[in-house]
Amino acid sequence: MTRTTARLHIALTHLPHTLAGRTRGAGRDRGAGFVEYAGLMILIAGIFVLINGLGLAGQISGAIGDAVDKVTGG
Repeated sequence: MTRTTARLHIALTHLPHTLAGRTRGAGRDRGAGFVEYAGLMILIAGIFVLINGLGLAGQISGAIGDAVDKVTGG
């Protein structure tokens, strides 16, 4: 067996173990909470920038105020 073939054989025989280790176990979600939180903050910031850029802030504020008035009877 050549060196390259031996390396390929080792890599392929260990591949299922490394994939299983990444998808199962205690450390699989390590850091996931931070990444999800950061992604959510970026998404929310993008929505705010879009609303502000399109000039919809006043219309949205008015619609929310009208809905609150209807619920509270005011």
